Amino acid sequence: MRKGIHPENYRLVAFKDMSNDDVFLTKSTADTKETIKVDGVEYPLIKLEISRTSHPFYTGKAKLVDTAGRIDKFKNKYQKFKKEAAPEAEEKKEK
Repeated sequence: MRKGIHPENYRLVAFKDMSNDDVFLTKSTADTKETIKVDGVEYPLIKLEISRTSHPFYTGKAKLVDTAGRIDKFKNKYQKFKKEAAPEAEEKKEK
């Protein structure tokens, strides 16, 4: 293994799943300005939208997590491509 290419500043960091407020600690080098107290000790905080406690693959449930409104944004974007020709098609069938 090459020397001098791996970070040396690993520390305990709290990761918080924002969809279900689960917090877990692990070592990381990620920078953050936020902190959180866990069991009376203050740790740097990294916020996650989805983690092992809320991901459908790990939970075995199909659970909808839409924190940014992405589903509505998608539907609105592609709504203009819906078949608007349906009334015209019915008129042609009648002839």
